[in-house]
Amino acid sequence: MKILLVLNIPPALEDDMVDYLLEMEEVRGFTSFAAQGHGGGEQLTVTEQVSGRRKRVQFEIIIDEDIADRVIAGLSTRVGKDIAYWQLPVSGIGHT
Repeated sequence: MKILLVLNIPPALEDDMVDYLLEMEEVRGFTSFAAQGHGGGEQLTVTEQVSGRRKRVQFEIIIDEDIADRVIAGLSTRVGKDIAYWQLPVSGIGHT
């Protein structure tokens, strides 16, 4: 089954994440973009608490579920910590 794997990371890990994903033959492509995290005040710096947001980078990958498990398994050792992720089922994929 195809899923959408979403990875949400600190900007400092962006280059390592790109390298990690590009090295995986099973990952044929992905999308990344700047994001803002809100909430989780105990993990925010004072500046982030004042602004009410935390800079993040989000990656989205459509892959087979078993490949997602392998991607997730290598995150902490190959990329770093403070990586949030979630998976969503994909009911259809196409291009026009």
